[in-house]
Amino acid sequence: MDLRRVMIFGDSYSTFRGYIPEGYDVYYSEEERPETDVTKVTETWWYPLFEETSATLVQNNSWSGSTISYTGYAGDCSETSSFLCRLKKLTESGFFRENPVDTMFVFGGTNDSWVGAPVGTLQYADWKREDLFSVLPAVCCFLDRLTAAVPNTRILFLVNTELKTEIAEGIQTACAHWGVECLTLTPFEKRCEHPTVCGMAQIKEQVMRYLESKPARG
Repeated sequence: MDLRRVMIFGDSYSTFRGYIPEGYDVYYSEEERPETDVTKVTETWWYPLFEETSATLVQNNSWSGSTISYTGYAGDCSETSSFLCRLKKLTESGFFRENPVDTMFVFGGTNDSWVGAPVGTLQYADWKREDLFSVLPAVCCFLDRLTAAVPNTRILFLVNTELKTEIAEGIQTACAHWGVECLTLTPFEKRCEHPTVCGMAQIKEQVMRYLESKPARG
């Protein structure tokens, strides 16, 4: 397993206060509350993974409640929290030129499934703005732009359990189209639809097993 400089593109499942960009919404923190028992960064799925592999976290670009598409819980999130918007800001700022990344974890699609956004159909090119309010065109556009932004980076897309079938299968198909690796998770423990300490460990173990079984490309 060869993890060196790693980045996460995610939603609430990958947040922890103090480890995501300032101004991003956070779900997990050191605060104790009934809806989660995760109160330490060492209890997330990603922190122990990076510790065990001696990887450097370049950035955890995770925003609680975020969607890949432009349809968010409060409506149009095309200029705020969407994965597409955040990727655009990073590429336009030259982030990837200044911060090389060899492995990228994408953990998204959960809120797209929950928010009731139009699913749409797989669309591999010629996206108009209105297309990106639907989930599958937005997933395709995101993968197209991401692979163009980091052409030499290994990308692994984590697919949550209990997503709408058409979204989960659409992500898998889109990943295959762009040569992005895809790990569809098996059930893990949740509370209020979010991973518990046990669930986080189960996610981490699934990711670890995948990486150990799949040598890095190139």
